[in-house]
Amino acid sequence: MTSRPITLDEAVGVLTGARQVVLLAHVNPDADALGSALALGLALHRRGAQVQVSFGAPERPAESLRDLDVAGLVVPHHRVVHIPELLVVLDTGSVDRLGPLADRAETAGTTLVIDHHVSNSGFGTYWYVDPRAEATAVMVLHLLDAMGASVDLPTARCLYAGLVTDTRNFRAASPDTHAMAARLLVAGVDAEAVTRPLLDTHPFSWLAMLSAVLATARLEVDEARGLGLVHALVTRDHIDVGRQEEIESVIDVLRTTAEAEVAVVLKQVGDRRWTANMRSKGRLDVAAAASALGGGGHRHASGFTVDGDAPDILDRVRRALADAPLLG
Repeated sequence: MTSRPITLDEAVGVLTGARQVVLLAHVNPDADALGSALALGLALHRRGAQVQVSFGAPERPAESLRDLDVAGLVVPHHRVVHIPELLVVLDTGSVDRLGPLADRAETAGTTLVIDHHVSNSGFGTYWYVDPRAEATAVMVLHLLDAMGASVDLPTARCLYAGLVTDTRNFRAASPDTHAMAARLLVAGVDAEAVTRPLLDTHPFSWLAMLSAVLATARLEVDEARGLGLVHALVTRDHIDVGRQEEIESVIDVLRTTAEAEVAVVLKQVGDRRWTANMRSKGRLDVAAAASALGGGGHRHASGFTVDGDAPDILDRVRRALADAPLLG
């Protein structure tokens, strides 16, 4: 089967020609992944297509994202049809990030990948990838416009959630993306109501979890090509008492360290399996470092999953950062 990149217009043709569509986000979907899937899924649903939206793990979306699914399109991964007519994979840099749903990329009649990660491996039948886009939600809005789909309030809320999180509350947004946000506000989005549960709300138990995790934090000012590295460990004990949102928020606290260009959080998801979040402040390409460790992402925000012991993994992180390119 031919596997190739396609244009915006070609992607629209693939999407509008399907009558049965499964849209997948990556495991532990964030607001950009799930919001993009729901916005596009809602448009296809309104066109008369049979639509499912899902992800490999966990069983349910993060609590802060659940009210985005106004049409009840999200289904647990075990209910996803085995042979979709069209599979649309969003905000996912490689097929392994689909977890237990990775096989659908092989069984689907057609697989279309829509993503903005520079490290995207180009899997599927077709891929529409734009690393210049700050969020997959940006690309989905372009697709909706090209499809002639309505961007009403439910759709706008999904897209705004993706924009506000992937641009760090618009601190990394271009003028065009600010204009998109303004358009979504005009559509009726309440910015405070959407943003607060995503970025500014945690249960009281988060404070204890954060305290325990930050107690593991270490600063290494000579690492990351002399620009500084700060890292912390989130063990399974921490994960067991925290919501997904709380675990994912640790990196945003750690990255505020003034003396470190790069922040890394290792999260224990198995006896010897760890996932990592990596962030840079703009001077070092952490996507290259993550790719060297089997992962990928953006130059300023990336991740990977690896088996081993935490000290050995941190040694590998140090070596990967030592070889990572400096950014202009």
